Amino acid sequence: MDKNFKEQVFEKVRKIPRGKVSTYGSIAGMLGKRRWSRQVGWALHQNKDAKTPCHRVVDRNGRLAPNFAFDGAGEQRRRLEAENVRFRDKMHVDLGESLWFK
Repeated sequence: MDKNFKEQVFEKVRKIPRGKVSTYGSIAGMLGKRRWSRQVGWALHQNKDAKTPCHRVVDRNGRLAPNFAFDGAGEQRRRLEAENVRFRDKMHVDLGESLWFK
């Protein structure tokens, strides 16, 4: 994965508004790489810029990332709850309520 693609991912994720989420696949699609959802995940895993709200990206089912930085899915959930994102259950965001499109 080239540096340019990672920067494009970070730039797109920075546009997700507070209180909304997107999916790895949606981010990939917005960048013209419809099948690159895994690469989006890898890029976000390598992010070192606190200004990039990686916690706002979930999987296609709204599931939190078990390997999210620090305390895993627990930390991701705390951050999303602080932004008033609604959940269906312990591990899934309510995508019908919170999904963001560009």
